[in-house]
Order: sequence, then C-alpha cells, then structure tokens
Amino acid sequence: MSKAHARQTSEPRNGRKVVPDTTRAAHTLLADPDHFAARVLSVVRRIPHGRVATYGDVAALAGRPRASRAVGNVMRTCGRPDIPCHRVIAAGGRLGGYGGNEPLKRSLLMAEGILVSRSRVREFEQIRWRTRPGRKSG
Repeated sequence: MSKAHARQTSEPRNGRKVVPDTTRAAHTLLADPDHFAARVLSVVRRIPHGRVATYGDVAALAGRPRASRAVGNVMRTCGRPDIPCHRVIAAGGRLGGYGGNEPLKRSLLMAEGILVSRSRVREFEQIRWRTRPGRKSG
C-alpha cells in the first residue's frame, strides 16, 4: 500500500474516517491469481465443509509457507460470505481471531459439526484439511 493510500484511508474527511471497501478489494484480488491474497482466498474457498486448516497451512498452499500472519490479515479484511474464513484457525487447533468475534467463529464451526471446547477445536488432527500445493483435494 502506498503512503498516499495509507494516508487516504486513515485521515478523517469532513469529520469522518475514510474506510476502504474491503469486500470489493477481495473480489478484485480474486481476479489476479498471481497476487498472494488472491491465492489465499482461492485456497480458503477449497476447505471443505466440516474441515479446518491453519493459517500456516493456508500460507503454505498459497506459496508462502512462512506467511501465516499475512494470511490472518487477508482473512480479517475479506468480509465475503462466499469465503469460509471461519474454517481457518490458529496452530494447534486454537480458534484464533475472527474480527474479534470468537463466539461467532465457534458457532459457525459447530454448525458444521466441528466440536469446539473453549477456544480449541477438538480432534483437530482428524478434521485438519491438508493437501499438497497444486493438487485439488476435498
């Protein structure tokens, strides 16, 4: 993001803070498959119902294995109902963030039949979705 763009989105205008439309931005990213965020969203779309993947799993499948924090940033700004961001969790089965609404993330996972105790997915290794990069899997 350029300094001018960062300034635009954080400086108030007419007493109001300008906030970028992240939904449109996420849609635009999907059109550019070379962009890391587009690859992340593509991977997350493939996580099957009733399964989860870690931020690190998604980063690796998107081609940047050490970019789990960047995956979290993409998830935080996505806002698209067709991208199952709630299926992306932290290492070791921890729920991780969900825009500050962990109870909603827990409810969405439980609605898919995933058992959650406190802030952890139970039987994590059994429901963890993994695939090798470049291979379609369900």
